Amino acid sequence: MVKQNTKGEYTFSDYPKFRPNLSPQEIFELGSFGGTYWRPIKSQITGKTYTKRHIKFNKWFKNIPKEHLTKAFEDYDKSINKYGVKVGTTLEYWEDKGWIKAQDPYGWVEWYCNFFNGRRTSDDERQIDRWAGVASENGRFRKRLANMIKNKNAKRDDETISPKIRQTLLHWGFIMK
Repeated sequence: MVKQNTKGEYTFSDYPKFRPNLSPQEIFELGSFGGTYWRPIKSQITGKTYTKRHIKFNKWFKNIPKEHLTKAFEDYDKSINKYGVKVGTTLEYWEDKGWIKAQDPYGWVEWYCNFFNGRRTSDDERQIDRWAGVASENGRFRKRLANMIKNKNAKRDDETISPKIRQTLLHWGFIMK
């Protein structure tokens, strides 16, 4: 069962170190992936073509404009993103790195949607470790952003400080508040 703690983090009793502060719905409501995350893909991992996999999460996405979810990759629109920047790499890059597993051919966010919905699999520990390396209190991107804020004597919500790191963290279910 998903709960939120007093810091606004989502908590999972079976994985206490996993504490994103954005739900899958919030990731897309705020604006992510230039609108391309749920586009049709051809998976190198499974050899299959996928479309409309986001429909099973329609309770979250029904009020989000289609162009914020399923634009073709070549139509990436950074203006959709909360911080107005383009970040990330291609699906093929992630597949080549071994970061994509057959159960979630779209990657981390698809895994997170399923996990948030209660699915548990043998891939959970790996995915949570990946999240921790990026967005936990000791994650490299979160720590780097915190240090940049501290060095500029700025407020945590000063969005002029590294919009690219902020957008990356948003993709990983975290926003600096």
